[in-house]
Amino acid sequence: MGREKIYVIGHVNPDTDSVCSAIAYARLRQQQGLDGVIAARAGNINRQTEFILNELAVPRPQLLLDVAPRISDVIAGQQPITVPAAAPLARALELFHLYHVRILPVVDEQRRPCGMVYLKRVSERFMVPGDSADLRRVLASPRSICQCLKGSLLCESAPDVEEELNLYVAAMSDETFSAKLSGIDPRGMILICGDREEILRIAVRRQVRVVVVVGELDVANDVVDQARANGVTIISTAYDSATATWLTRLATPVLAVSEQDYISLRPQDSVEKLRVSLMHSSVPGVVIVNEDGILEAVATKGDLLSPSAKKLILVDHNELTQAVSGADKVEIIEIVDHHRLGSLQTDKPIRFINQPLGSTCTLVATLYRDADITPDPSTAGLMLAGLLSDTVVMKSPTTTDVDREIANWLGTLAGLDPYEFGRRIFASSSAMSVYDSLKEVITTDFKVFGSEKCRFGIGQVEVVNFHEFHNLQAELEQHLEAVRRERELAMVGLLVTDIVAGNSELLVCGEAQLTCAIGYPQLAENLFELRGVLSRKKQLIPHLLRVFGDV
Repeated sequence: MGREKIYVIGHVNPDTDSVCSAIAYARLRQQQGLDGVIAARAGNINRQTEFILNELAVPRPQLLLDVAPRISDVIAGQQPITVPAAAPLARALELFHLYHVRILPVVDEQRRPCGMVYLKRVSERFMVPGDSADLRRVLASPRSICQCLKGSLLCESAPDVEEELNLYVAAMSDETFSAKLSGIDPRGMILICGDREEILRIAVRRQVRVVVVVGELDVANDVVDQARANGVTIISTAYDSATATWLTRLATPVLAVSEQDYISLRPQDSVEKLRVSLMHSSVPGVVIVNEDGILEAVATKGDLLSPSAKKLILVDHNELTQAVSGADKVEIIEIVDHHRLGSLQTDKPIRFINQPLGSTCTLVATLYRDADITPDPSTAGLMLAGLLSDTVVMKSPTTTDVDREIANWLGTLAGLDPYEFGRRIFASSSAMSVYDSLKEVITTDFKVFGSEKCRFGIGQVEVVNFHEFHNLQAELEQHLEAVRRERELAMVGLLVTDIVAGNSELLVCGEAQLTCAIGYPQLAENLFELRGVLSRKKQLIPHLLRVFGDV
């Protein structure tokens, strides 16, 4: 599929490992020949990641906040068949037949929709009439009748005025026809006839509105002159009486019979909105217009079956609660992660790579080696940065021998000393003052855990000492409470990690039964000491899930 896009994307509130692994893995899959692969991020990058991308001269990956399928995904490349508003209904029927469509948007000269013609409803109206009066009734102008009959105007009177006329065929004697006219209004009449001169003269004398002469039969000059004087339009056509009668009924301009209860949506609207529009209304199709109101497509129920052009490769997470919005609405084709298994389900088997390593970047680097592909210095630097960030320069208990060995390999390829590079990485984001707000300190690297009964969120920030944190503690507590209420969580916390001392402190706000169950030494109200704790994933979260499970 040429239009398919495969986004390699990390979790919301992306950290350095999430962003760097997405870029590096996208580059690997591109080199392996996978088409349409694009690195993306599910949120704003933090200051640490920004420093790394600037240092390595790597552009920010595409920001993608919602991947739910859009209408534009399922109508790509569609060329809608339309009919001009002034065209006769016969043209609409011709288009229905030629292109095997059941819906025709009626458009103006700028291709803006002004009505819809549905084959089923037109057929019901013109082929299954309620009474004989419906069979006769024609809403048209003389010119549209002439166009429909592919005829010529021998004389004309107000040819562009649309009127509701009644259709008759002169299959009767002169006397019967003359008597017939006495009971109807000739000015509301279309007469189909041949070269029966006396009937033609009666029709012209009585000022019949439109006379159609079939078979291109001759009409006397004096009859044409009198018709012109009496305001009668005479049309000559090559069709026979039966065909001319049928086509005249189809001379009505499509706008006049179009329906105005159509639904209009935009390409950027969700496929779900399209689904609701089609399933909860009587219309068989929806017009899709751009911001200028120009028609782009007609979407039907069949389009709901079209697969989305978007697919996902998840890195650094495997839970929908941490995934980009709309991830449950598109196909996930791969997952590359180093976290515990979540509850994510897929419709079919996928490539799932999960290893207990210190970072997803370590795992991606092993995939480069397994594929016998040597990453360029920029890509090696990205993976080294993600590894160093997630393992806190290999001080975290999540660090494995594989992480250490991969760090040396990547450092050689990138021309970087892992420890010196790691020091600069953390120095770039170790001060809380570099954040725009204290709320950003909490939410930049924030994840939600637990079950539906007990959901809590923990943010994490690295510092070189606790002095600034202690000075801001009271204000941070206020922001923690605001985040808790905003996200409807039982508890929120901020894990502040001193990367030099190798210790952390946890500031929390939430329900009393949870804060009392935390179990770490308490330094002050809502503040706990976590000696030797560096990893939220491996050390703090498993402990909290265990103790909160007993609450």
